[in-house]
Amino acid sequence: MFGFLKQRRQTPSGFSSSSAAEEVTAGIDGSGLVAIVTGASSGIGAETCRVLALRGVRVVMGVRTPSAGERVKEEIVKNVPAAGIAFSPFTLSDDGIELQFATNYLGHFLLTNLLLEKMKITAMESGIEGRVVIVASDSYKHTYREGIRFDKLNDASGYKGILAYGQSKLANILRSNELSCRLKEEDAKVVVNSLHPGVVATNITRHLGIIKDILSPIAKLVLRGVEQGAATVCYLALHPQVAGVTGKYFVDFNAVELKPPATDKELSKKLWDFSVSLLQ
Repeated sequence: MFGFLKQRRQTPSGFSSSSAAEEVTAGIDGSGLVAIVTGASSGIGAETCRVLALRGVRVVMGVRTPSAGERVKEEIVKNVPAAGIAFSPFTLSDDGIELQFATNYLGHFLLTNLLLEKMKITAMESGIEGRVVIVASDSYKHTYREGIRFDKLNDASGYKGILAYGQSKLANILRSNELSCRLKEEDAKVVVNSLHPGVVATNITRHLGIIKDILSPIAKLVLRGVEQGAATVCYLALHPQVAGVTGKYFVDFNAVELKPPATDKELSKKLWDFSVSLLQ
């Protein structure tokens, strides 16, 4: 009855929106590679860890709760021979920063920058391209009118959970674009791309409460499983088709054109400097 919702439309990459992470990485040997995966204790992050490990990649799991990460690790080890918050009520992190911005964007900005120098050196010495894969979302199109609320980031007035989520995802795309430009200027052997994983059935919308409960039966019919949600992540991390590709935004394995304000280079630079100032 609902088969029309899950048609396999093949794209130029050779894969479709129904392709799973195992399918898009089939035959790829990741031996000798190291991947750091955030949000690794559930959902897309956990599935990404599983498939990368299946392909021989040494996986470092970034988790908020060690016990949850340990359970995922045990399951992977037994069967093999990311972190996100959406639509939460206004809350500040322990550092006094709006929670969705801190969790979905700023923490990843810091982690990437801490690892970047090591990645550049390793890529140069090994001859193996480094890849930064940033999970964003088409929700970047649904943010505040000014794009990023620099002056009101931590202000509860005017806060809307769904727009704050879009703001955090827009920030990730802007970060990807800016970092890609900086690395190209340095002629570094590291590429950076962002992606939309599709609308995936995970626990990220746990703050929606009764609305989530009402929509759950319908959602199961139309949402992707984590196997499909992790597919473009694994594709960008491992597939030879995207070697050398940088500064792009991918949907279903293919680079697509971004819409404003995600194309604003000045906004990307302003956000970068703003983020650095928040971490000082």
